Amino acid sequence: MDFAVIGSEEFVMGFRLAGVKYIFTVEPEEYESKLLEIITDNSIGILAVDSEDISRISSSARKKALDSISPVVVQVGGEEGDLTEKVKRAIGVDLYKTERD
Repeated sequence: MDFAVIGSEEFVMGFRLAGVKYIFTVEPEEYESKLLEIITDNSIGILAVDSEDISRISSSARKKALDSISPVVVQVGGEEGDLTEKVKRAIGVDLYKTERD
């Protein structure tokens, strides 16, 4: 499974420079339909999205994307908290937890 990124040219630029090969550059009016298309692609395992972009789409599309198991949709940027919380929310497991409650 592959890593992919969707967003504006400014958002995806760093991922492109890092060598991510599945880059989807979209205009704001195309974002929701392209996102829903990508989350049905079985070859994508992780999809990085800009927190600001995903906050602008319909609540039903946002829920469908963020609840997706394959690919796991990870929000990047914004005021979403630290990386530990993002990973926990994305995969449903706290990888950094050391003892059982």
